[in-house]
Amino acid sequence: MLLFLRNYLKHPRMLGAMIPSSRFVVDEVLGKVDWDRAKVIVEYGPGVGTFTTEILKRMRPDAALIVFELNKDFAKFLRQKVADARFHVVQGSAAQVDSVLAEKGHVGADYVISGIPFSTMPAAERDAIIRKTHKVLNPEGAFLVYQVSGAVGPHLQRVFSNVDRDYEPLNLLPAKLFYCVP
Repeated sequence: MLLFLRNYLKHPRMLGAMIPSSRFVVDEVLGKVDWDRAKVIVEYGPGVGTFTTEILKRMRPDAALIVFELNKDFAKFLRQKVADARFHVVQGSAAQVDSVLAEKGHVGADYVISGIPFSTMPAAERDAIIRKTHKVLNPEGAFLVYQVSGAVGPHLQRVFSNVDRDYEPLNLLPAKLFYCVP
């Protein structure tokens, strides 16, 4: 928690929230995953691993979790904290998702889970990440997004054929949830 707060104070626009998501947000988002089918899962902005550890608990033994983290302190923390052969940390932008998946031998992703603050990033970067996410999703895949702002909704709707919205009030700042399918 201290690492998260310290990094929020240094990079508030990168994190988007002062504390990690509540277990209610985690359970609501991860409840949308078909764990029997999910073989390749990608997470954008894992921070201190609030979602990451739950994803690994629920994943199949032969699945892979690839996380993209810009913050070097968080990336280092995750590498030290999480000892699981299915887990891979990429210290870099989610805009690299297509090339990283190809490099790791994955044709696509079954799920991409994101808490990165789309509303505070440059429009070109936001749009590139959304387009590339759509491109890498398998036909039955889904992009699961949780935010404190609903501002990303129209951008998701321009790219994805179906965007369902939800809301989780049991979070320090109520979370807006988006479930996007190609």
